[in-house]
Amino acid sequence: MSTTVLHNARIVDPSRGLDETGTIIVKDGIIAASGADARNQGTPEGATVVDCTGKTVLPGLVDARVFIGEPGAEHRETIASASHAAAAGGVTSIIMMPDTDPVIDNVALVEFVRRTARDTAVVNVYPAAAVTKGLQGEEMTEIGLLRAAGAVAITEGRHSIADTQLLRRALTYARDFGVVLAHETQDPYLGISGVMNEGLYASWLGLSGTPREAEVIPLERDLRLAALTKGTYHAAQISTAMSAEVVARAKQNGVNATAAVSINHLSLNENDIGEFRTFFRLQPPLRLEEDRLAMVEALRNGTIDIIVSSHDPQDVDTKRLPFADAAAGAIGLETLLGAALRLYHNGDVPLMRVVEALSSGPAKIFGLDAGTLKPGARADMTIVDLDEPWIVKEEQLRSRSKNSCFESARFQGRVLQTFVAGKSVFTI
Repeated sequence: MSTTVLHNARIVDPSRGLDETGTIIVKDGIIAASGADARNQGTPEGATVVDCTGKTVLPGLVDARVFIGEPGAEHRETIASASHAAAAGGVTSIIMMPDTDPVIDNVALVEFVRRTARDTAVVNVYPAAAVTKGLQGEEMTEIGLLRAAGAVAITEGRHSIADTQLLRRALTYARDFGVVLAHETQDPYLGISGVMNEGLYASWLGLSGTPREAEVIPLERDLRLAALTKGTYHAAQISTAMSAEVVARAKQNGVNATAAVSINHLSLNENDIGEFRTFFRLQPPLRLEEDRLAMVEALRNGTIDIIVSSHDPQDVDTKRLPFADAAAGAIGLETLLGAALRLYHNGDVPLMRVVEALSSGPAKIFGLDAGTLKPGARADMTIVDLDEPWIVKEEQLRSRSKNSCFESARFQGRVLQTFVAGKSVFTI
């Protein structure tokens, strides 16, 4: 048996509402003790001791929206490279979207992801399966078989389902098989050619815009269907004040729904596009500053449940193009925590709430054994210096793609070491 002891750490564990200085004892990959009381248990003989004075230990982060190129586009990102990027960002569990080639829409592909992750990844990788075959929005996949094979959610990834009857059936099946349906809402006709947020700034740049209504109209439809079917619905990422209002109202009415926001829409607005900076071409597009502030408030008050990176690797061939022709998406695993800690340092969101939205929150929604430091749990955790400043540098990014919205950004709060099942998988 191997034993690791983290001494003198500030332990922040939202799953127990715990924020105190104490000790964490890990035995054979499992947390044996965690908290102020653990200091009284002494140091087991032969244990590896880590002095965490002045440092904070958080549960390993859980990122519920990660796009990976493998299979089909390994030049952009492999399961292995994404896992190393995740470890560097303090992320110990990721949910992989089905947008691959071929699409993760059958049992064999779910098993491929699980097997490849087991053999090559340094963090926990959980596959999400497609709602429809080939992500075409026409024929439902075998949801029960996919769930049994290990899919932790069903989703269309970057796509939205236009067929209301199909979505109703999918929600019903998802309910019966105890799986979450995560859906990004984009109207297939309204602003379909838009490449940024519709408004004055888009007009100045001469770019076509997508109105905020393109997100909220199908979101309202989805939430009505969730109420009708009593299925478990998750808004994969929202970006507007109107969407937050709709989600809040649905929750008040008892709809079984949760919502996520990407770290990009918490940190940036449409003005960051500047003069056609394609790394800021995202889907949904960056919105008004008023919308960003509404996202922050919705996170703080619990309307938005979790934060995701929406990690979406794109290479130079798809990003070094005119803005309207560039692919949407940005990487985010390595900068997720640093950007989220801005909300804490600015006084916008308490630290406990930020950590909850990044760990125990997504673990609870998707039923994962993750996001906690309680005794008996797997020892997935990260040591962080909440005050250490650092600058995001392209050459230090571990992702195969470098399309970061936060290149050269200055952050306060850095991951120093990450553990998965008690094993150190990243050290600065």
